[in-house]
Amino acid sequence: VQLQASGGGLVQAGGSLRLSCAASGRTFSRYVMGWFRQAPGKEREFVSVITWGGSVYYADSVKARFTISRDNAKNTMYLQMNSLKPEDTAVYYCTARDSTVIVTTPSSYYYWGQGTLVTVSS
Repeated sequence: VQLQASGGGLVQAGGSLRLSCAASGRTFSRYVMGWFRQAPGKEREFVSVITWGGSVYYADSVKARFTISRDNAKNTMYLQMNSLKPEDTAVYYCTARDSTVIVTTPSSYYYWGQGTLVTVSS
């Protein structure tokens, strides 16, 4: 089971980026998938999660700016990030868990991608 995150980069404040997470090794259509991020010197924090049916949940810090989506046929998840702020700078990790229940603690997720760096300049 592998998750491959991509799409990170350097962007100015107010800009946008779209992250992708490609899953392989098994069908994730009935898994909860999500994004966490970790800034230097900080703990990994929850960003957003989506169920196989399309229910979504966001951290308050990204609500109304980020949009999570998934294409179950392609085993791929996305995170559209708009109105980016310098405080969004972090390594973004995609993750999945073998459950239909939404949780926001990283220890509850079984599968992790390698992370993709997002840097927002002021």
